[in-house]
Amino acid sequence: MTERGDVVLRVVPQLTDINANGHIFGGWVLSQMDIAGGIVAHRIAQGAVATVAIESMKFITPILLGDIVSVYAREERRGRTSMAIRIDVVATRGIRQEQVELTSGVYTFVALDANHRPRPLPED
Repeated sequence: MTERGDVVLRVVPQLTDINANGHIFGGWVLSQMDIAGGIVAHRIAQGAVATVAIESMKFITPILLGDIVSVYAREERRGRTSMAIRIDVVATRGIRQEQVELTSGVYTFVALDANHRPRPLPED
C-alpha cells in the first residue's frame, strides 16, 4: 500500500469514452472512482454500501486516450454508519511511462442492511 492507498482498479479508456475535446469524459472517471471507492467501502462495511455524497472533487489534468488509469482508494474517516473514502486517480502516460496526477476526491458511503437502510459499521 502506498500513501495513496491500494490500487483498486486499473483501466484503459476506450474511444467511446472521449468527449468533443479529445479528452476522456469527466463522468467516466467519476464512475471509475465510484466503483473503486465502493469496493473499499464494501470491505470496510463487510456488506452492501451506497454512495451518498461526493464531498470534494478536483480535476487536475485531462485524461487522454492511451492513458493507463490507476484508481487508488483508502479510508479517510469513519462514522457510525458511514465512511469517507479518499480516491486518487493517476495515469501512466506515453512511452516514458510518466505518472500524471489526474483527479482526486472524497466519496462518502453508507453501510446498508437487508432493507437498504443505514446500519452500523462493524468494529475495526
